[in-house]
Amino acid sequence: MTKVVLKLGDDVSTDIIYPGRFMATVLPTETPQYIFADLVDFNRRVKNQDIAPQSVIVAGNNFGCGSSREQAASCLKGPDFIVIARDFARIFLQNSINLGLNTIICPDIEADEGDELKISATQVLNLTSGKNFKVVPLPQARQAIIDAGGLIPYTRQRLLQTKK
Repeated sequence: MTKVVLKLGDDVSTDIIYPGRFMATVLPTETPQYIFADLVDFNRRVKNQDIAPQSVIVAGNNFGCGSSREQAASCLKGPDFIVIARDFARIFLQNSINLGLNTIICPDIEADEGDELKISATQVLNLTSGKNFKVVPLPQARQAIIDAGGLIPYTRQRLLQTKK
């Protein structure tokens, strides 16, 4: 079970997720401090580690639109968020996969901040409302990259397997 800690609407751009004024900070260990920097209360909660790992951010359509900045995905990966959206911008989705960010496409998702969710490979169950929502699975190769923790760990695993 996980809890929704932030609900967002449609067209959440990478500038909202990771504002451009922080682009000088690129290390994945440092980017989380600037996550949703303009959402001051949420950003403070992340900095103070008041949010548990595997907490959920729910969004509408076109999450991660805008620039191709990888930091928008890495700042979400740092606190180990799960991002459930109706759909994702193409480049953001690929950056998320490459970094191992748990992204779930759920076209009909309905959830509010504070709702408890049970997530499986095929559905999201909102335990608060009692409603089920179908998940659009990622292709097997992309899901394998996320499951490995990102493209670099996935590649390492594959190379080690071929040496055996």
